[in-house]
Amino acid sequence: MFQNKSILVTGGTGSFGQKFVETVLHRYPDVRKVIVYSRDELKQYEMAQRFPRAKFPQIRFFIGDVRDCDRLKLAFEEVDIVVHAAALKQVPAAEYNPMECIKTNVLGAENVIQAAMANTVQSVIALSTDKAAAPVNLYGATKLCSDKLFTASNSLVGKRNLKFSVVRYGNVIGSRGSVIPFFLSKKNEAVLPITHPEMTRFNISLDNGVSLVLHAIRHAWGGEIFVPKIPSYRILDVAKAIAPKAKHEIIGIRPGEKLHEEMITEMDSFNTLEFDSHYVIRPATATWSEEAYLKQFKGKNVAQFFRYDSGTNNTFLSIEEIREQIRLHVDPSFQV
Repeated sequence: MFQNKSILVTGGTGSFGQKFVETVLHRYPDVRKVIVYSRDELKQYEMAQRFPRAKFPQIRFFIGDVRDCDRLKLAFEEVDIVVHAAALKQVPAAEYNPMECIKTNVLGAENVIQAAMANTVQSVIALSTDKAAAPVNLYGATKLCSDKLFTASNSLVGKRNLKFSVVRYGNVIGSRGSVIPFFLSKKNEAVLPITHPEMTRFNISLDNGVSLVLHAIRHAWGGEIFVPKIPSYRILDVAKAIAPKAKHEIIGIRPGEKLHEEMITEMDSFNTLEFDSHYVIRPATATWSEEAYLKQFKGKNVAQFFRYDSGTNNTFLSIEEIREQIRLHVDPSFQV
């Protein structure tokens, strides 16, 4: 798929970026170039120790910020595929520093679009988040704006051989700042803080997130938002899986936090298509035929007012399945 192709990953030193680069280098050794674009030189240095040029001659490191359009245009020269993973993601930080979040997540998205159109990029896949669906915090609102920018840009490409699409998924197990590492750090304490006893979250691994992006690169027609079918877990079950003897202290939902993650809203249902392993939210103004798309990928329309959220999901992880997920994706030595 990537034979003689050049790929650039914005935010390439983040958790997703590192896993994506690792996957591409090992699975597609005939890739021409993999460019890590980020603004943290220390993280690039540390990543270079994991992927030395002597062993991985395809890798390149490019210091830059998505806020800098000129730098992006230079980095995108002779690039075929862009995966846009750079973002400011911490909800409290975004609430306290709103314009900084907007500059990176919204203006940065527009810069990626302009840089792609100024070069010969063929495909751009942007990472989104469940928080972009009916957002209740600034971070989610900026990612909704970003999603709209990318999906609408397909109407602006003209004769260019270029497609923009989006991948949206929820909580990545073990990601920095998420609940499982937090509970693991407190597993030997007598009390675990619980925001709300009915809270639920989707569960996806970095490997599955990377696989969805690879699927989008391979199959996108432009303007879609790809949403995976993944299981949910209950926060109380996570607490019981990690520290079954600990008591629970209910501390209340934090500002900007939802009780359940939502990836497809009821109003999205009018534009949502279902496939075996995922959903697709098509753009309001598609540049392709929905009928042809459904026939090509063997899909169907969802019911009107369908919604996809972690609280009403069809599949929930059991306590033992949560423990196995922790051993598999977070801490192999984990024991209760």
